[in-house]
Amino acid sequence: MQHWKRTTDIANRLFAQGELIDAREHYLQALALAQVLFERWHDVDQAVAAFVIAHHNLADLHVRLNQPHESADYLCAAHQRLLQASQEQRLPAALREAALRHSGRTYTELLNFIGEYGQYPRTERLLHRQAAEASELTARPDTFSRPSAYGIH
Repeated sequence: MQHWKRTTDIANRLFAQGELIDAREHYLQALALAQVLFERWHDVDQAVAAFVIAHHNLADLHVRLNQPHESADYLCAAHQRLLQASQEQRLPAALREAALRHSGRTYTELLNFIGEYGQYPRTERLLHRQAAEASELTARPDTFSRPSAYGIH
């Protein structure tokens, strides 16, 4: 996790200095690390938070590069992966629950993005599919308890 944090810090400094291409390279490295840590790190909340932050940093970078379509893809990818992870029975219950908690944040960020930049094909597909799955889930019993509060990143 320390390597992910250092890589993200370097990328954040480069982003702040306007060195966007170099920042992107470091953000991509941080994302790759976060993807590896997602199922392996002992603190599931830290692992999920790193995954979300890595995606959101890249989304912010692409907004700055005037590439909102790319931003939408990163926001959707993060949200979709958390929703999938929350349903994967092969994953430990703690990781599934953390993914579900953090999906509240990714959903909010996705809605904020749509409010500011409008719908893109991937956001529309994801939200349409999510609405259909939500109505299906209300007909099924819960597979695990859901905490009432979402994690803060």
